[in-house]
Amino acid sequence: MPHEIKKYLFDIQQAIEQIETFLKDKTYEHFIVESILQSAVERQFEIIGEALYRIRKIDETYLSKIADAHKIIGFRNVISHGYDIIDSNIIWDAVKLNLPKLKNEINNLMRI
Repeated sequence: MPHEIKKYLFDIQQAIEQIETFLKDKTYEHFIVESILQSAVERQFEIIGEALYRIRKIDETYLSKIADAHKIIGFRNVISHGYDIIDSNIIWDAVKLNLPKLKNEINNLMRI
């Protein structure tokens, strides 16, 4: 695996860990009232999506090992450019439903 791709995978791992840290012991009710918490989580999703985008530019075959890579890149674009249409429910669901799977896929890729 090229060093640059491994660096981007590491960045994704770090962003996932940050989200987990930010939301430790937090409920959805905390999340929707704490705008700084929402901003912090959104920023980490931007990093994840941008890292995947950069991996795609280097070698798209790695994205085939990440089930929702193209959706995550699109999600990053919505967060970055559609700030006025971001729905807290969607962000929360992404954390609770999709992040554990992504974490597992990235950890598996890092072992290669």
